[in-house]
Amino acid sequence: MKHISIIVPQGDSILSSIIGPYKVFNAANDYLVKTGHKPKFEIHLVGICNETELYGGLFAVRPDMSIHDVKKTDLIIIPAVRPQSLTLNQEFIPWITAQYKHGAEVVSLCVGAFLLASTGLMKGKKCTTHWMAADAFRQMFPDVTLLTEKIITDENGIYTSGGAYSFLNLVFYLVEKYCGRDVTIFLAKLMEVEIERDNQSQFMIFTGQKEHEDEPIKKAQEYIEHNVGKKISVDQLADLFLISRRNFERRFKKATANTPVEYLQRVKIEAAKKSLESGRENVNEIMYAVGYSDSKAFRTTFKKITGLSPLDYRKKYSRVVAL
Repeated sequence: MKHISIIVPQGDSILSSIIGPYKVFNAANDYLVKTGHKPKFEIHLVGICNETELYGGLFAVRPDMSIHDVKKTDLIIIPAVRPQSLTLNQEFIPWITAQYKHGAEVVSLCVGAFLLASTGLMKGKKCTTHWMAADAFRQMFPDVTLLTEKIITDENGIYTSGGAYSFLNLVFYLVEKYCGRDVTIFLAKLMEVEIERDNQSQFMIFTGQKEHEDEPIKKAQEYIEHNVGKKISVDQLADLFLISRRNFERRFKKATANTPVEYLQRVKIEAAKKSLESGRENVNEIMYAVGYSDSKAFRTTFKKITGLSPLDYRKKYSRVVAL
């Protein structure tokens, strides 16, 4: 039987990312028993105190074990604990590290990646988290390779999931690994969860990283955002702000985590997405409005950034189509 330790963090965490794995793994056990098999999982809520209050005291979670009582576990699940609560949860770090060194696998859900990365176990490895937390994560953990578009990463017994309820995709991925495809398909149908999603790009909203001190780069970002319909080159931007191209590209990447070309593309595609969601213009009209003249280049860039073609994106998210 596989021993699962679902961490109950202190401070601001997301209750559903504690309850969700607990329910799925228990449901897997129930299904196995009903189909004549032995249960696969021994599931515990593990904390560093007797009770954690969430959402201003409206909810409370009471761990049934302390980390000091768990000498050996097989799987540690770190729920979505917000970065501002990291200092409250330092006591988990040596315990997670020791358990991993003794063979435990470790899972982070959504922004639980911040606590996982704080252990040092992610150094040089690939990781994902909620797309809204990507800039903050890169700043805090530059030695971790963040794959923002991914819903699941799996590397050397360490797993991470994308944002919000996409953690369910990772939990079902683990159920399939430990229990097989038939159990996973039954649970997915029972809980009505799409289990084959592997990309969260379509959910991302690009706002641009502006929490930096490089004022000329900040002004360059604003110029790009206010001139979406124009064709702007990197040379033009560098000249406009009196910076050499090489220095401009270096400073822009350092400040925003995007190259100038990536930033230009993301701003234009974000504007196109909004038009596809709420407007009636056809794809070519939208393409011209955001400064593209080559339909192949526009569609290729759009799919690279969102994971969908412009038409598929419109079908999925357009309020006009829905009406």
